[in-house]
Amino acid sequence: MAKWYDYPQYFDMLFRDETPVEVEFFEAAFKRFAGRKVKRLLEPGCGSGRLVVAMANRGYDVTGIDLSEAMLRYTERKLKRRGLNATCVLGDMTAIEVEQPFDAAFCTYNTFRHLLTEKDAVTHLQTLGDAIAPGGLYILGMHLVPEEEYEAVVERFTIRHAGTELKTTISVPETDLKKRLETLRVKLIAKRRSGEKIKIESEFPLRLYTPTQLKRLFKKVSDRWELAESYDFAYDIDDPLPFDKELLEGLFILRRK
Repeated sequence: MAKWYDYPQYFDMLFRDETPVEVEFFEAAFKRFAGRKVKRLLEPGCGSGRLVVAMANRGYDVTGIDLSEAMLRYTERKLKRRGLNATCVLGDMTAIEVEQPFDAAFCTYNTFRHLLTEKDAVTHLQTLGDAIAPGGLYILGMHLVPEEEYEAVVERFTIRHAGTELKTTISVPETDLKKRLETLRVKLIAKRRSGEKIKIESEFPLRLYTPTQLKRLFKKVSDRWELAESYDFAYDIDDPLPFDKELLEGLFILRRK
């Protein structure tokens, strides 16, 4: 059974339909909330690089950081095919070192939750704060869990693109509320135009956050960051939502003090 990160093209395919609306939202947020002109961008945990490529295509100076060499090489090939330039760095989200500060950063769709401890989450926000210039932004998106007991939902969907059919099942076989960890299981069956099938299965832990727990985390880094506004995954810049217990698909605009 193959692993998800060994096939960056399918990782990319899962989220490709979200890219245009995310990019539009990023640019609208830069104009509305940034206290400086935004040119240099950073994506910690960039994965297959779909957003790195998309923002580079819009003329931004983009750097992507990821722990997966396969993902970074895939990103570099995409950039080369499109005649674009961006910087791909093999590195850790908790150890961001830069020579020149960035104007904004973004991290969407639960990548932040790969930081499994409070210490790592705080360190990431602190070091990222040191890498972002005053007035710059951090656009952070993640699923939150309800304050009360809940039952995890199994998601199943099929995507077709360029002759490939990708059937995906996402489930949570294990949850430990005390340790604030869940196990995410992703199963994919990719059927190529030739008829070849590739089965992929990966499991990995993610940290859990209720709205209250995330507010507490933000408070710990309030010397660097202020919450400018909160949204959900509709990515509607004109429809902000209160950061309360009902916000379970959270998209947060943090501004560097």
